Amino acid sequence: MKLPTLTTSLLIAGLTMGSTTLMADDYVIDTKGAHASIKFRVQHLGYSWLYGRFNDFNGKFSYDEKQPDKASVEVAIKTSSVDSNHAERDKHLRDEDFLHVSKYPEAKFVSTGFTPGKDSNGILKGKLTLRGVTKPVEINVQFIGAGNDPWGGYRRGFEGNTRFAMSDFGIMKNLGPKSKDVEMILSVEGIRQ
Repeated sequence: MKLPTLTTSLLIAGLTMGSTTLMADDYVIDTKGAHASIKFRVQHLGYSWLYGRFNDFNGKFSYDEKQPDKASVEVAIKTSSVDSNHAERDKHLRDEDFLHVSKYPEAKFVSTGFTPGKDSNGILKGKLTLRGVTKPVEINVQFIGAGNDPWGGYRRGFEGNTRFAMSDFGIMKNLGPKSKDVEMILSVEGIRQ
């Protein structure tokens, strides 16, 4: 049976349009080349900033320039990889007062939505799981750039920051009134798959 030309055209157009909505590029976060980082900072007694990072994490994201609101991100962090450039402090950060890494070896972020702003910037919403507690967080995202790399690949990079109360995730250690919140700074460079 031969379909009428108009019906065939509509069917082809529908299939083509349907496939373009699934054309988001998938990226793996480049942790092997150390082109990504997860850093944090918290005030120390209200007198200075204490900076640290997580050295072991992995993740992926999907992004389509034509449909940025469909972007998605997943990141997993090995909490024992916390590094504040001070061995004794890192030991304390790994114990029950803070990350409790023996019980909660992984922290995780899974996005739930992206609200685009100007110039590919926007707000990434998601759920952060830390110390077995899952809470919603919002990350302010800034687009850094995208393009070909010298090795024949294609890369895309963003930076994000967020702030949350440590007590929201069961970290009740009292470090003073100005040290209740932690700021996270996320630099992400992904390699298109």
